[in-house]
Formats: sequence, C-alpha cells, structure tokens
Amino acid sequence: MITVNDSDWQSRTRLLIGEEGIHKLNNAHVLVAGLGGVGAFATEILARAGIGTLTLIDSDKFNKSNINRQTAAFNSTVGKYKTDVLAERINDINPECIVYKENYYLKDEKIPLILSKYKYSYVLDAIDSVSPKVFLIYHAIKAELKVISSMGAGGKFDPMKLKIADISESYECPLAYDIRKKLHKLGIYTGVKVVFSDEKVAKEKFFPVDSIPNKKSIVGTISYMPALFGAYAASQIIRDILEIKKS
Repeated sequence: MITVNDSDWQSRTRLLIGEEGIHKLNNAHVLVAGLGGVGAFATEILARAGIGTLTLIDSDKFNKSNINRQTAAFNSTVGKYKTDVLAERINDINPECIVYKENYYLKDEKIPLILSKYKYSYVLDAIDSVSPKVFLIYHAIKAELKVISSMGAGGKFDPMKLKIADISESYECPLAYDIRKKLHKLGIYTGVKVVFSDEKVAKEKFFPVDSIPNKKSIVGTISYMPALFGAYAASQIIRDILEIKKS
C-alpha cells in the first residue's frame, strides 16, 4: 500500500517518475529567455516539476496589458520587473530552487555570453522579437545546447492545433516562417524543436506597429493559448531531461 506524504511537496511527482527522476530534475539547469505569456507559464511549470536551477532573462516590467495572459501579472505586480516577480514566485514554490536573474534585453554579444555563463541542461526561447530569437537559437545550436523555441501564440484560439516538431517541419505560422528563413541564411535548417500551431490567422488580425523593437506587427491574444504554448515547451524539456521516449 502506497501512502502519500502531504508534507512532501514533490510526493505526487515522485510517485510518477521515481527517485531517479526527481534527482535528474533537481540537477537540471534551464535557461528561460522571455518571461511573457509563454515564458512565465513555462517557468512556473518547470519550478513545480522540481527543476533545480533556473536562469531567467527579461528586461520588462509588468503592465496592465499583460494581465489577460501572463501567470504572474496582477494589478499588484504592475510596474515590477518580471524577473523579480517570477523569482519570488519560484521561491514560494520551491525555496531550494536556485534562480539567476538577468534583467536586460537579450541581443547581440550578450547572447553568446549568457549561453557560456552556466552549464545548461536546456534552453527555452520564449522571446517575441525576431532578431534576438534567431540569434539565441543560432548560438544555442552552435554551443550544442538543447533548445526549444515557442512560435506565435497570437491570433490563435484552438488548443487542439498545437504541435511540437523540428523547426523544419513547422507550417501555417508566420513567425516560424520568418525564423526559418533567417536561420537558413545562417546555415541552420534543423536541430531545434518548436512549439507551434497550424491554425490559420486571418491577415486582418495583424496590426502594424513601429514602437516595439524588432517587431513589424502584433496580434491579439486570448488567455489560455500562451499558457498552453508554455506548458508544451516545459513538458518537452521535462520529458527530455527524464529521457522519456515518445510512445
């Protein structure tokens, strides 16, 4: 007869993956770049799974427009740095989790520097600007790091359309198309997993902007889609660390 220890916060996870699995997750270090709707949800899932070390990168503070889709966005956190709020949230989940905060906009020479700063088990790209996204993926692959990248959650409604595949197999996603083209110019055609949706988004749903760096347009977003993208990405990271093969 198995008994559950209610004072052990990992007891249910331990029942599923065993002591060896708990050890693997506790010894893993995941870099999360971008703490928006996708990255913040993924971060919380990774923390609740028992990942032992997390490096969080984002230069932004929470604002009112984040509240509809970002897990740590509340009226009480508006104006606070996302890295600070997420680090505090992780500490409340698992005080033993080591959290490194990098409060800056990730681009150019900072990318290879952060990728070489620690020994990562996995890199999660949840950046929503094209150029930094491309160069993070590029340098992660060059550094022979495992990387998963979130494609566009904006404009999507149908959770059944989400998929995880190599970037070469992604389709019906304008962001994935742009990323593929730019990676091809850098000699990268495969080797990065992506979370994407093949749900078509009408052209009139894209709104041009000139006030956001590296962005030509934005689309609206519903509450649950970024969370699902984050959950898919985190699940792949966890399964790969645990070496769980596809059934």
